[in-house]
Amino acid sequence: MSYGFSTTVKTNFDDAIEKVTAALQEEGFGVLTEINVKAVMKKKLDVDKRPYTILGACNPVLANQAISAEPDIGLLLPCNVLVREEENGDVTVAFMDPAAVLTLVDKDGIPELAGEVKERLQRVMKSIS
Repeated sequence: MSYGFSTTVKTNFDDAIEKVTAALQEEGFGVLTEINVKAVMKKKLDVDKRPYTILGACNPVLANQAISAEPDIGLLLPCNVLVREEENGDVTVAFMDPAAVLTLVDKDGIPELAGEVKERLQRVMKSIS
């Protein structure tokens, strides 16, 4: 996947959400949004899906730097973290690759900032694996 990276965790879905949220906090991220896609699909389409949640993670210090450099960068924020249950019961945690996504922004300092965000998200991934 060229726009993200992922890991499989051997825990139940709810514990995976808690684990990744805590690990994000250790790296200075908060969860701004939590989209329960399973519930939305059931409500809107009456379709049953396995657990699938998108967390909108944001590091306020780094987001402020990005917004200061390019006000429209908010179109590419926050960093999405996907938690989904697989058919076999394993849980996949996938992270948006900010370095890939932010190549769309042609401003000085953004590639370095994206690299720092990516490093932090990779540390989150390693800590929950």
